[in-house]
Amino acid sequence: MSPALDRAIANYASSYGTQPTLVVRAPGRVNIIGEHTDYNDGFVLPMALPFEVVVAAAPRVDGKVFASSEGFEPVEFMVADPVDQGRWSTYVHGTGAMLIEAGYSVAGWQGCLASDIPAGANLSSSAALEIASGLIFVTSANGSIEPSALARVGQRVENDVIGFPSGIMDQLACAASVDGAASLIDCRALSASPVPLPGGVDIIVMDTGTRRKLLDTQYAARRTDCETAAASLGVTALRDATLDQIANLGDDRIYRRARHVIGENTRTLEAAAAMRSNNAVELGRLMNESHASLRDDFDVSGPALDRIVALAQQINGCLGARMTGGGFAGAAVALVQSNSSEAFVAELTKSFVAPDEQPAVAPTMLYTVRPAAGASVITNPNR
Repeated sequence: MSPALDRAIANYASSYGTQPTLVVRAPGRVNIIGEHTDYNDGFVLPMALPFEVVVAAAPRVDGKVFASSEGFEPVEFMVADPVDQGRWSTYVHGTGAMLIEAGYSVAGWQGCLASDIPAGANLSSSAALEIASGLIFVTSANGSIEPSALARVGQRVENDVIGFPSGIMDQLACAASVDGAASLIDCRALSASPVPLPGGVDIIVMDTGTRRKLLDTQYAARRTDCETAAASLGVTALRDATLDQIANLGDDRIYRRARHVIGENTRTLEAAAAMRSNNAVELGRLMNESHASLRDDFDVSGPALDRIVALAQQINGCLGARMTGGGFAGAAVALVQSNSSEAFVAELTKSFVAPDEQPAVAPTMLYTVRPAAGASVITNPNR
């Protein structure tokens, strides 16, 4: 069992004096390539992480939720009540509210949550919480929900409850990933196709220890720029635009935003093709190009991300590296030859220090990871 699973079940037993009858898990994700394309109806290529949110619970018939999470105050609410803002439970309660609004039957529950996902590192800890919460609510009512529908509910929590204008990638990666493979996701069709990693390489997540709240206006401003570009071009979304078309965009900032999205969609499809043909060198090259575009055209990198990516790219055995997630701070991702991974981690651990202009608030951590499975209900959790 995973550490989060062990802790969630142990905390439930300690809190309620019995074993949970329902346990669900939802992983975090790292995006290999395809950044800020999801809300442009484009393509992304994430993989689920072996870090997860776990909820150990038992259904209730009175519509109440009693929930506790490590490091936070316990909460109690009626599922049908208005959602309180500004608490960790806003994500949980908000998920229940959006499920009801979407027509799903939900039930109350009592449970304990545990997580191994580094919070605030752009590794989808909040999306995993939404997906796990959705599974608990629906399964407690003896129902089921398709991964794409569950992802839509999670996105609505971000957009309509939290007020953060995110795309669908995080929730869909958490809900629908396949064990042992990354997923090429079409964010317009909500389809996900498994893509195996090339042989002889490792994915290494590089958490700089820096943090930034994505509710800052910068993320929303990028989305607005993309919508402005699409409207100027007369297309539904930048997925439908070409580089030739954007040559006529007069505003340089809007032009650069559109150039990143169009180029990133192309890079993502090419990266999936490279992975399927076992071409790790080409995948690494595309990852490097992606970071440069995110840094120079989309302006969503940051001092710590640029530093760790530049250091990683110089270490022997590293084929490519880029920031991952919404940007500004948090984590980057590297593609490293497996026979060099141990030395890569040692060298980067020794050489990276967060810059003075963006100090770390958490330890710098490097994780060598493999693709994990999407969210699931755990059967026989107490064995």
